[in-house]
Amino acid sequence: MPNLVDVKYNQTGESTKINTMGMREMQTRAFASRDAQYLLLKAPPASGKSRALMFLALDKLTNQDIKKIIVAVPERSIGSSFSATDLKKDGFFANWEPNDRYNLCTPGDDGSKSKVQAFLKFMDSDEKLLICTHATLRFACDEFDETKFNNTLLAIDEFHHVSADANNRLGELLKSIMNKSTGLAPY
Repeated sequence: MPNLVDVKYNQTGESTKINTMGMREMQTRAFASRDAQYLLLKAPPASGKSRALMFLALDKLTNQDIKKIIVAVPERSIGSSFSATDLKKDGFFANWEPNDRYNLCTPGDDGSKSKVQAFLKFMDSDEKLLICTHATLRFACDEFDETKFNNTLLAIDEFHHVSADANNRLGELLKSIMNKSTGLAPY
């Protein structure tokens, strides 16, 4: 009987090689589309999608008049994928340096009200980068107008959690933000 569980792939190592800016093949392709207003990255697990977002977000922040970056993840544990990362060591022009105060996925006070309050403070501050859960994003957006997202990159990690169904709050929220703000660059 053939073994249907173990699958061998041709592994050439090409997908893990990096270019002069420290990007893998998939990240390089994504970065080539960095001027797009809307971008959906679909790639296998562990292919570097989180790092691709870092490259894209930093370029938009530095070169494209985006003022804030919000990364929303489905659960707190996934937020660790967006911790501080030295991108300069491999040739990129900036490092990913989130302020711990606005990484709302780190352990600590689990009160949803305090996370929402931190989100609201971020929106009124000069800080550039916030990491939160989908739930925090939804609850915080109940507190202010979508135009607050003007010139903001909104990255929804694990985008399959968003649905066009009218009962999907995250999907409805994203639709509303896209319709009512300017300069939005969802990931």
